[in-house]
Amino acid sequence: ACAMDWQVLTRELSLYLESQVRVGLFGSGVGLSLVLGFGVAYACYYLSSIAKKPQLVASNDRFCRFLEEYCPVVTETYYPTIWCWEGRVQTLLRPFITSRPQVQYRNELIKTADGGQISLDWFDNSDSLYYPDASTRPTVLLLPGLTGTSKESYILHMIHQSETLGYRCVVFNNRGIAGEDLLTPRTYCAANTEDLEAVIHHVHSLHPTAPFMAAGVSMGGMLLLNYLGKTGRDTPLMAAAIFSAGWNVFESVESLEKPLNWLLFNYYLTTCLQSSISRHRQMLEKLFDMDLVMKARTVREFDKQFTSVMFGYRTIDDYYEDASPCRKLKSVGIPVLCLNSVDDVFSPGHAIPVETAKQNANVALVLTSCGGHIGFLEGIWPRKCTYMDRVFKQFVQAMFEHGNKIFSM
Repeated sequence: ACAMDWQVLTRELSLYLESQVRVGLFGSGVGLSLVLGFGVAYACYYLSSIAKKPQLVASNDRFCRFLEEYCPVVTETYYPTIWCWEGRVQTLLRPFITSRPQVQYRNELIKTADGGQISLDWFDNSDSLYYPDASTRPTVLLLPGLTGTSKESYILHMIHQSETLGYRCVVFNNRGIAGEDLLTPRTYCAANTEDLEAVIHHVHSLHPTAPFMAAGVSMGGMLLLNYLGKTGRDTPLMAAAIFSAGWNVFESVESLEKPLNWLLFNYYLTTCLQSSISRHRQMLEKLFDMDLVMKARTVREFDKQFTSVMFGYRTIDDYYEDASPCRKLKSVGIPVLCLNSVDDVFSPGHAIPVETAKQNANVALVLTSCGGHIGFLEGIWPRKCTYMDRVFKQFVQAMFEHGNKIFSM
């Protein structure tokens, strides 16, 4: 629906403008001519500089051929929404524009080794026509972003896409985020993979014969990459999809601390982090000066006073170094597809580890010129499916149904 050539786009734009603008504007046809001229010029600029094919980075020719055949969306031109293609705008608008599919969850609380608990939200897809046998129904583990839960619109869309394919989904909500109580003074971070390991082991133990994948968004993608870099091939996951991950945390926080980005994103995200822990203040006050934590005005200040201390890092730089997935990408041992936009202020294009990715045959990067952070809006009125959603759907289907062909192509 998005793939329209120059002639179609300019013709439709001209017809629309002719129907909206009176020829007598300013007393003559000059106004209409100016508007049409601007519209054509904008269309030319959009098609020449904005709408582009993504850059596919992969050292493994077989992986590339596999993606071209079974996940063709990564080789097609991405047409961002013509009136909001800029990265910051896409990032800000997606939560408000995109629809929120209805999903009925089944909640499960699992215990952790340290006495804590993790909330999992299951979409069992019991009515699956393609996989009626629950024991072999493919399972997708979904990891939301920094303060996200199973209620995020991008998670709901992933589940909707999985439902149409007959798959089961389970959402990993980080500790204390989804309404459950903290039983210990510990939350979560991008570097510590213990909770994720426990969840993966738990899900796999429930459905040991079911094909099993994971998809992580933003910090969820960072956590998933750090887990994969730690475990290599020793994981029950057959593949993973990563969306808008922050590859280098130092570069991410530096970008977010630029004046405009601080105003639009950093301060708000910091208040979200503070809000997520304020409900657990009585538990956390056992270990932290919560008054000092609540005074943070940037993500870096919050991490310095809270996150890095909680997980025992000597300095915040030690934490940021350990949390950066770019340092562990070489060790990933299963097929991983990573989608980023180079105009993402949360993960600047210059910090994406292109050269490192070329050194691992299991890794493929898909880099779009526009899309922002978890944006990837497309279409004139992007209420439903985004480019990110289409990449997710095609990749998980490709891996579940044709994954064995990667090594034979």
